[in-house]
Amino acid sequence: MQNRIQELRKARKVTQQELADALSVTRQTIISLENGKYNASLILAHKAAQFFGMTIEKLFIFEGEENFKGGS
Repeated sequence: MQNRIQELRKARKVTQQELADALSVTRQTIISLENGKYNASLILAHKAAQFFGMTIEKLFIFEGEENFKGGS
């Protein structure tokens, strides 16, 4: 799953460690998220979205989202 974490973190001039501390995870988790090697849990996705002041949907790009019909 792709995300905008690195882009937003750099725009706010926040280090990976500072973000990790704010989200109660390790710096390695932030690195893995930014590199697309780790999919955030719903709880972590929610914390990250709150940190950046946006919805989960704006922060994370779900692959195949255009094919999702919802409720079908």
